[in-house]
Amino acid sequence: MEREHFGSRMAVVMAMAGSAIGLGNIWRFPYIVGEYGGAAFILVYILAGIVLSLPIFFSEAIIGRSSRSNPFGAMAALAPDSGWKWLGLITVISPLMVLSYYSVVGGWSVEYLIKSVALQFTHSAPEEIPSFFDTFIDTKWQPLVMHLVFLAMVAGIVLGGVKKGIEKFSKITMPILFVLILLIVVFSVMLPGSGEGVKYLVKPDFSRLTGRGVIAAVGQSFYSLSLGVGAVLTYYSYVKRSEDIVVSGVTTAVFDLVFALLAGFAVMPAVFACGIEPDAGPGLVFKTLPFIFNKMGAESAWVSAFVSIVFFLAILVAALTSAISMMEVGVAYLSEEKNMSRKAATSIIFGFCLVVGAVCSLSSGVFNFFDHLCSDFLMIFGGLLFALFVGWKLSPSIARAELTNDGSLRFNSFCFKGIWFLIRYVAPIGVIAIFVASFF
Repeated sequence: MEREHFGSRMAVVMAMAGSAIGLGNIWRFPYIVGEYGGAAFILVYILAGIVLSLPIFFSEAIIGRSSRSNPFGAMAALAPDSGWKWLGLITVISPLMVLSYYSVVGGWSVEYLIKSVALQFTHSAPEEIPSFFDTFIDTKWQPLVMHLVFLAMVAGIVLGGVKKGIEKFSKITMPILFVLILLIVVFSVMLPGSGEGVKYLVKPDFSRLTGRGVIAAVGQSFYSLSLGVGAVLTYYSYVKRSEDIVVSGVTTAVFDLVFALLAGFAVMPAVFACGIEPDAGPGLVFKTLPFIFNKMGAESAWVSAFVSIVFFLAILVAALTSAISMMEVGVAYLSEEKNMSRKAATSIIFGFCLVVGAVCSLSSGVFNFFDHLCSDFLMIFGGLLFALFVGWKLSPSIARAELTNDGSLRFNSFCFKGIWFLIRYVAPIGVIAIFVASFF
């Protein structure tokens, strides 16, 4: 059976941007920035993206398109009779672990969309808003139900396949998402007291940046681009050979960075405006953004309700675009290696993530453990494996052929030595240093 592929370059960019732009930007980036020093953290985050994340992104793209397979099958095909395929299996399991707790947060976005439709943020007293999140989490059963609802949405899109499911969904939703986040930025920076939040994001204070903050910046860069878990590899296995990997990779990274910064300016000014501590943790967005909508309600209840609904719909869409890329890794593995139908494979992945996610939902300790394990260890370790495989195991001629489209792309041919140097030396050494430092 002929393997599916994305229909155009725009489809590739939108799908990859969808995989990268998700809760990692809207939910995770603002509270991680809040915990580790604001602007100083952002500078390290940008640097990590250029010298570490982008080369690893290219590594995954090279493996995926040259093998046209899932991470396990790719390693088996490109390095037969070696143990690399078993290391590839790690990057099949990792995204399922990420998806398990990620879908819990996706469920939070479903709940807050429902609250928006019910006009709870518009008609409540401002001082009540931050407590909504804690009350919701304390009920236990509500987060579980929303986790189930979100995961079912993800499975439904993945069942549609690459072109009818993933590509169609990403092409429609990603442009809308950028417009929505820009609108929220405008409202956020106009709030009384938001100036301190803007200053927090643009004025570096390196005295607040610890070694742990540097590690977190690298982890966030990996998390935001969905690196090290086979998502990029799997998506690029559906990319036609005529597409330019370098252009689509750089475009994805730029989109991801811009969106992360926009999310920071959408959330952090509002954090200071409503008097919440910037290091308030995973619930930061869900405690802060409703405050904006409540303030807007003082001027116009209908505008407040509309923007609230639209924003939490945007968060839900962003969560879905990333979640489908993670589920697709496991579905591709079961379909190609175990000869399962897409329906059966999706059902198995759905069941696994539902159970593991339920445990994360019921215990904040387990949730935080999974978040730390995946973003600071598994994703970084997976990224290291991909860089080492391309830089030291794979033939350089294969890498050159993929990055230059068999020499037809002159600019890429000119840049190849620089990209190859980053993949082979800079990325592995940098990631190993970060990985070792994380233990201390």
